[in-house]
Amino acid sequence: MSVAPDTMATSSPIRSLKSAGNDIAELTTNGVSPSSVTQLDKESQPWTPSSWTTKPIKQDAVYPDHKAVEKSLTKLDRLPPIVTPMEIMKLKASLRDVALGKAFLLQGGDCAELFDYCEENAIESKIKLLLQMSLVLIWGSNKPVVRIARMAGQYAKPRSSPTEMVDGKEIPSFRGDILNGYGLEERTLDPERLVSAYFHSASTLNFIRASISSGIADLHGPLDWGLGHVQDPELQSKYSGIVASITDSLRFMRTVGADTAGQLQTVDLYTSHEGLLLEYEQRLTRRLKRPSSTPAPREGQVKSQADDGKAYYNTSAHFLWVGDRTRQIDGAHIEYFRGIENPIGVKIGPTTSSSDLLALLRILNPHIEVGKITLITRYGASKVRGLLPAHIKIVEGSEYARSVVWQCDPMHGNTKSTSTGIKTRQFADIFSELQETLAIHKEQGSYLGGVHLELTGDAVTECTGGSEGLGEDDLSLNYTSFCDPRLNEKQALEMAFLIAGHFRGSEQIS
Repeated sequence: MSVAPDTMATSSPIRSLKSAGNDIAELTTNGVSPSSVTQLDKESQPWTPSSWTTKPIKQDAVYPDHKAVEKSLTKLDRLPPIVTPMEIMKLKASLRDVALGKAFLLQGGDCAELFDYCEENAIESKIKLLLQMSLVLIWGSNKPVVRIARMAGQYAKPRSSPTEMVDGKEIPSFRGDILNGYGLEERTLDPERLVSAYFHSASTLNFIRASISSGIADLHGPLDWGLGHVQDPELQSKYSGIVASITDSLRFMRTVGADTAGQLQTVDLYTSHEGLLLEYEQRLTRRLKRPSSTPAPREGQVKSQADDGKAYYNTSAHFLWVGDRTRQIDGAHIEYFRGIENPIGVKIGPTTSSSDLLALLRILNPHIEVGKITLITRYGASKVRGLLPAHIKIVEGSEYARSVVWQCDPMHGNTKSTSTGIKTRQFADIFSELQETLAIHKEQGSYLGGVHLELTGDAVTECTGGSEGLGEDDLSLNYTSFCDPRLNEKQALEMAFLIAGHFRGSEQIS
């Protein structure tokens, strides 16, 4: 494996970046900022699924065998879409409601999925947890909840360094199952994993769809979801009380003949992942017919040919996001993301300037589609008060006011290491950032439309605190994440109650 050893900002041999860099340097010398250059360039340049290959890229994957890579990518070209344009546009419409304050977004799942998680019990436990959390949030907010799982494709993870030291030896970092394995003997990038990622994603989504169509989400029988894993008496009592309230409502609807049973037996559960590995995303980007209810593109909208009723959809997932390490305005990832019809997220953190924030919105959403962009804020509990207000003001004071979904990711800015080197997060820090974010949005007159959590339905011990009172000594009991620490099922459900309590106003959040 050949990777530049500094920032993982590399270029594969097939990409030519020198001329683009020279053009930007020349314009900058003449008094035009790189951000302005990029924005003008993106508005004038045609887009194709491969146009990102002309831009500088970070977190690139450099394989030792390019013929093997092409073989895998050619295979991906021939495989059918994992998701459909109709599903994508349905999510887009739901996120429009979130942006307008009419719904709430719950997004959650593993930090980095493993191929081994493509297993009945693992998938079902996450489905049930997301459904339980959404039920609590519906009760608290009195609004529909849009559910997006970090599942069926979250196989790639950005890393701060391409290598790490293990037993005194420098080896490639684990970058997710789509690229390499966690085992020390599996760290060389393997292009066959690209195709394996496709099939594991498709299998996971197939089981999700089958489970939902088989009634796992039927609100007529919420007690069948199982509460055995929630051992805390107070938490179980609260949840049971909500279930009883919903059951009473359903019983009343049946009594008066207003039972809408068909609408209560299923839910929409969408999939998402970070669009990190662009070779993979490109091959699953297809020009497909727009659903009949989708408006035709406006004059000047990005397209590669005369409008024929089709558009480019990333069919690997319903929703994709660009990460904090790869959202460079002049970079390959933003170039790729600007051309797809999917709703997309952008991670916003301490290194995001206000000018870059507006530039990103203008590049990714030039026609100001409401709900197209989700801004996923992740500052850290100690920094959110100093940074979020300015970001809200710059967006809400621009032409993008009330068009974005504001979503809080209270996980990524609060990762710490114990004295023994174990990565963890404190429940109190996660909740503190969420609490501050809720308060700041209220002060600014904006709407916090969602929460983005790393969680699992298993009884792991990776984050400290919560009603269980997990301490650092407990981390070794069941720490199974190969990447970042996740909330376990009790901690995640407790977080849902705290959010619901805020909206409900029925309890003091402290």
